[in-house]
Amino acid sequence: MTPDTAAHPSDSESTAAPSAVERFSPLHQAHVDAGASFTDFAGWQMPVRYSSDLAEHHAVRTQAGIFDLSHMAEITVSGADAGAFLDYALAGKLSTIDLLQAKYSLILNSAGGIIDDIVVYRTNAEDYLVVANAGNRVPAYEALSARAARFDVTVTDQSDDVALIAVQGPVSRAILEATAGLTVDGDLSDLKYYRALGGTFQDSDVLIARTGYTGEDGFELYIDVPAAAALWDALRAAGEPFGLVPAGLASRDTLRLEAGMPLYGHELSVTGYPAQAGLGRVVNLAKETDFIGRAASEEGPPADAAVLVGLVAAGKRAGRADYQVFRSIDAPDAEGVITSGALSPTLGHPIAMAYVAPGLAGLGTEVFVDVRGTRIPATVTPLPFYKRQK
Repeated sequence: MTPDTAAHPSDSESTAAPSAVERFSPLHQAHVDAGASFTDFAGWQMPVRYSSDLAEHHAVRTQAGIFDLSHMAEITVSGADAGAFLDYALAGKLSTIDLLQAKYSLILNSAGGIIDDIVVYRTNAEDYLVVANAGNRVPAYEALSARAARFDVTVTDQSDDVALIAVQGPVSRAILEATAGLTVDGDLSDLKYYRALGGTFQDSDVLIARTGYTGEDGFELYIDVPAAAALWDALRAAGEPFGLVPAGLASRDTLRLEAGMPLYGHELSVTGYPAQAGLGRVVNLAKETDFIGRAASEEGPPADAAVLVGLVAAGKRAGRADYQVFRSIDAPDAEGVITSGALSPTLGHPIAMAYVAPGLAGLGTEVFVDVRGTRIPATVTPLPFYKRQK
């Protein structure tokens, strides 16, 4: 996948059901002090916004935003069979990725449905880091643990010990380079997309990855929980002259939508095939080893299965998740449904991703979205909606 279309484990204020156990990020007090509004996400109280959704969105597109992603799940896989195990457990081939390379992949079930979409880092010859969605922490860990039985590997959930901070935007590299106390084992300017470098912050190890979920250049920093607040403060202080602002889940959602990145629980689910979501390339049917979900993936979805498309419309009335899509302005039956939609802050017009019947999936096809009782014309368009200038 190309840098502009690569997906990432996803989160949103509207994806996960509230949990009975309320959890707080190790950076919670910093968010309170910054005046954040909070939302429940998979049981975590996470900042949804600090100032305004639009201001935070535009800051990431033009300068930089800093996000707390400490609710994400971190699972380590270690041992002599780590690479072979992941080739069996996941849809992609992970045994051949380079040291400190990252790769997007999927955990499938035997029916070919998506348990979770993940990013995997190779942190050592026999060590990998699997980053899963907050709402799928337990299903991802349980699936990996169950599949490890015949391999010489140890699968460990380290989520409670790791904090994750993302700095995203055109000036993100300059901010990291200016951060007091942050030392990088290499040159950030040479770091390629979906690669990582080691480093330290004060006395703590840091994994610095050039990944993201916004469509902009940026970095994600993994650090032990006790050092997270100090790193957050140092990044904010370094970023102030560059226009860095704290950004919440609301702006993260519109940013990833513009970049055409799927969101688990919206575009991805345990009942859908990767091919329906445009992720058929992530499933490596050419690898020589068997893997969970292979037979179902080889068979593929039914010929009439809905497929994911991008939609654009004129005006300001945007379709939202679960709004129905029709073939014509007077068609009696819906033939699609929006999974994510918004008035694009960057582009200035409505955009959406939707699952539609195959006959409506051709580029340039006109469809109609029911927006609160009025059918608004929309056109099928390629994803992503937005590409950053290189």
